[in-house]
This record gives sequence, C-alpha cells and structure tokens, in this order.
Amino acid sequence: MGCFQFLKTMMVIFNGIIFLAGAAILGVGIWVKVDSGSVLNFLGKIPNVPPELNQVLNVGYLLIAIGVLLVIIGFLGCCGAMKESKCMLLLFFIIVLLVFIAEVAGAVVILAFRPLADQLFNTVGKAAVMNIKQDYGNVSDITGLWNTTMNTLKCCGFYNSSDFVDSPYYNSHNKTFPPDCCSDTVRSCSNATVTGCFPKIKQLIENNSAAIVGVALGIAALEICAMVVSMSLFCRIKSGSV
Repeated sequence: MGCFQFLKTMMVIFNGIIFLAGAAILGVGIWVKVDSGSVLNFLGKIPNVPPELNQVLNVGYLLIAIGVLLVIIGFLGCCGAMKESKCMLLLFFIIVLLVFIAEVAGAVVILAFRPLADQLFNTVGKAAVMNIKQDYGNVSDITGLWNTTMNTLKCCGFYNSSDFVDSPYYNSHNKTFPPDCCSDTVRSCSNATVTGCFPKIKQLIENNSAAIVGVALGIAALEICAMVVSMSLFCRIKSGSV
C-alpha cells in the first residue's frame, strides 16, 4: 500500500508539472500567432524565401500543438492518479506510447533523410544571400533584423562577410561591410573574411550534440518511466474504478 501511494503521489506531481509546462508553451504559441509584430510573422514577409521554409515559420502552430498535447497528458496522468481512474490512466499510457513511437520514427527519418535536409539548408542559404544582396541597407526592417542577428551571434551574413558584396549598403558605403558585421577581434572587415551566422549555428549544434542527445535520451527515459508507473497504477486499481 505504501508503494501504491508513493507511485500515485509521484504521478500527480510529475504530471502536474507537465500540465503547467504545457499551459505555458500553449500560451507562448498563441502569443506568437496573435502578435502580428512578432519576428516570425515578419520573417514570413521577407521576399525570396523558399516555400520549404514556410513550415519552419509556422513554429507557432507547433508550439500550440505541443502545448495542447502536454496539457492533455498532464491532465490525464494527474487526474487519473488522483481519482484512481483506470480509463484515464489507460488513455495516458496510450498517448505517451504514441508520442514515444513518433519520436523514434522521427529520429530514424532524420538519420535516413539527412542529405535532403542539407539540400533544404542550401536552398534557404541561397534565398538568404539573395535577400542580403537585394535589401540590406535598403529595407530598414530587414537591415535591422540582420544587424540584431549578427550582433547576437557575433557573425557576418549567412555564410560569411562576402554575402554583403554588391548589396545596397556595400555599394553606397564605398564598398565596405556594415559595422554590425565586424566581430570584436576584427574591427575592419574590408580585408578579412568573417564567419557567417549559419556556420556559427551549425558549429554550436555540433559542439552541444552530446548534450542534445543526452536530453533526448532523458526525455525517452522519462516517457518509459511514466508508462511503467501508469500501468503499475492501472493494474493495482480495482476493476470498479473508471
């Protein structure tokens, strides 16, 4: 009986946290879609963006979907344990199992179709470079967005500083690169090639790949534990509970 109460308490606490996290993510997703001045909505208006990128720009919908899913999971797990409802616990187990299977399938797809992802990044890169060459220094919103990105990541352009050659800014400022393009160690970019933002982001992901894999494995372990605990409670609850 002590073990049953312990599992029940842990189930309530764990899923209560999941419910609150889901509500927070849902709120962020709704805010992203409602706020017309958000960066994501602005990026959708940038010209020369390939159609494939539209799926990435719909991250607000993704956050809403994830938030709703977490709210449902948290509600079923928490209430199922508190009310000792076999029906809720079974639904909780099925949903978590489906999520786990989807994650495994997604990982397999990413590994199998990695060359396609590289091709997509190349398409996005060409559009980003064209966007710089056509609008940087001429369209204030796009110029400000690139300046903010370069200042934050300490990078220059998408691939490197050569992306700015023949841009409106470059041509109107005596063929010089923008100040935001230059890092702290390179004060003048005119005679040096500065690393772009895409290589920096890619390097950041590669440097933290172990942490990313660890987090993914940790989430998978928590899902397995949640399924085991929910089934343990399901089996211990009397058949009359609903």
